Amino acid sequence: MKQPCLLFHGFTGGPYEVEPLARHLRERGQLCEVPRLPWNGEFSHQLRDSHWEDWVREAEEHAERMTLQYGSFDMVGFSMGGLLAAYLSVRYPVRRLILLNTAVIYVSPRRMLDVIRDEWKYQRKISFIKAKSTPLRAAWQFTQLVRHLKPELSQVSIPTLIAQSEKDHVIHPQSAQYIYRKLKGHRELHWHSRSNHLICLSEDAATLFRQVSAFLDKE
Repeated sequence: MKQPCLLFHGFTGGPYEVEPLARHLRERGQLCEVPRLPWNGEFSHQLRDSHWEDWVREAEEHAERMTLQYGSFDMVGFSMGGLLAAYLSVRYPVRRLILLNTAVIYVSPRRMLDVIRDEWKYQRKISFIKAKSTPLRAAWQFTQLVRHLKPELSQVSIPTLIAQSEKDHVIHPQSAQYIYRKLKGHRELHWHSRSNHLICLSEDAATLFRQVSAFLDKE
């Protein structure tokens, strides 16, 4: 029987960022949970009032529920969700860890905000006025979360797959090399030359999904 899997989306994103991978895993018989997390981009007022420690607590609540319900489980984290997934893997019975374009070194805070606004307009088809309301305080909280959780990477000892888009315009590709050096256990690093930040929606998605499946099936 395959392990259940918990998948986390990125900062200001939503389940759509990892849902294609979840569908692939479900087709191969793996139960997947893809929660809408409080750092999603749907309601800017919630982001404006939240704190990075709130995001950590919410992530832990999902991990605690998975532990109580299933025992061990696999974990996928995209972008900021990758840092939280790594953090959880040190504290909960995560069997295998998948890190997709994980936020360790980002291109620049200004560029990150520009991309967030562009993706909000594209994905949500919302007005420019709402896109401009991306809370700067939330972006600051994002940088604080990265600063506080980066040291957790050196504590990760479970098998980990790292996937990085070479054309990522938000997370610097050096992030993947940094993560690979810091992890303690078995790890694999896969580069995707045709992908931008949204790797599960990119031209390399099918290749990525095969790599993830093969990694999860290893003894």
